[in-house]
Amino acid sequence: MSESFMLRIKRVPTVVSNFQKEEAEEGASRNGGCGRNCLQRCCIQGAKLPLYAFKKLNEKEVLVHENNEPPVAFLDSLLLGEWEDRMQRGLFRYDVTACETKVIPGQYGFIAQLNEGRHLKKRPTEFRVDKVLQPFDGNKFNFTKVGQEEVLFQFESSEDGDVHFFPSASIDVDNSTSVVAINVSPIEYGHVLLIPRILECLPQRIDRESFLLALYMAAEAANPYFRLGYNSLGAFATINHLHFQAYYLAVQFPIEKAPTKKINTLDNRVKISELVNYPVRGLLFEGGNTLQDLSNTVSDACVCLQDNNIPYNVLISDCGKRIFLLPQCYAEKQALGEVSPELLDTQVNPAVWEISGHMVLKRKKDYEEASEENAWKLLAEVSLSEASFEEVNALIFEVISCSDNGSENEAQDMLEDANVNNSLEEVDAINKGSHCAMVSGTQECLVQQ
Repeated sequence: MSESFMLRIKRVPTVVSNFQKEEAEEGASRNGGCGRNCLQRCCIQGAKLPLYAFKKLNEKEVLVHENNEPPVAFLDSLLLGEWEDRMQRGLFRYDVTACETKVIPGQYGFIAQLNEGRHLKKRPTEFRVDKVLQPFDGNKFNFTKVGQEEVLFQFESSEDGDVHFFPSASIDVDNSTSVVAINVSPIEYGHVLLIPRILECLPQRIDRESFLLALYMAAEAANPYFRLGYNSLGAFATINHLHFQAYYLAVQFPIEKAPTKKINTLDNRVKISELVNYPVRGLLFEGGNTLQDLSNTVSDACVCLQDNNIPYNVLISDCGKRIFLLPQCYAEKQALGEVSPELLDTQVNPAVWEISGHMVLKRKKDYEEASEENAWKLLAEVSLSEASFEEVNALIFEVISCSDNGSENEAQDMLEDANVNNSLEEVDAINKGSHCAMVSGTQECLVQQ
């Protein structure tokens, strides 16, 4: 098949910032300040935002929630309180709390939500789905373009080993801060984005530092109903700027109830299990001598998938104690025309939340007809085959076994330490030299969002 052959998927995009659509309509070129009070150099000098400084553990410390009263209740007062403030100020595109939600009868209790507000016509942009690693493109929408009013607070480790909250703190431009911002097209109550080192403009790819930050956020929330999720490129991430999603939903996800079969326990006491009798094949990581042991093991597995061009999703569950890693192939099947028209008509893109069992439906018909059988049918198309999953597991275990034994994987380190502003040619070279598990052949698959 010719390399110039292009497969395109028409997809309705999700707008995550109020400035995303305006940015496309007005064009990228502006003279001087943009007038939006954004996070770019035109507006950021002298800007201040709340700062939550968490206690960072050393490599040997175990995370223990002390009885000391924190300066502010992280989840209830800060995150959800600030989120509700933005809702009252009208910054969201719709009222997600008015969306109908129900638990579908059945063994797993899949959750269905009717969210017609996300089914809106937005600007078309081309987005490749056959490359998990792609360079950051500052000309496209990214989170430095959001308004400062969409940012809830900065999230950083403290310098003295204690937890602190500063209602108004300067943004450290030289040492790129991490921030928590609203998703203006929310899936659920408290839907936010964690954007590590936002000013560094990192592409959507996990590294050890960013993943540990996400686990700290889950630990600080200290509520099993507040979960974080991650979508790689090719697994329905819509913005190529490093970010995690998170929201609060007071019900157990089906994936959290799924039975598992233990595969191995590493020297650092991280236990790895395989999901059993669940429509999507995946791995569960838990335990470890320290939070960092668990974080490093999972992030190394994620880097392995990235380097081998395998799309994946991650669910951070149970306050960061349980982490589900889910390689997937739905976009590949879409591109190759292997998904039934019936499933395509639902316009459901199965990302981390859907795979975890929270089905966000865009049509009333699908909501009214929601059943465990229909949910299972969709998610079964997401899953790798048994043979492919075993192949992927072999790649992962080779990498994490080396890490667990203190060995260095030179090729992996080169990719992890690479300049985030790699040229497209450099990223293509990485992908071409990697295991091409996503799309066979030489076709280039693009998706219109």
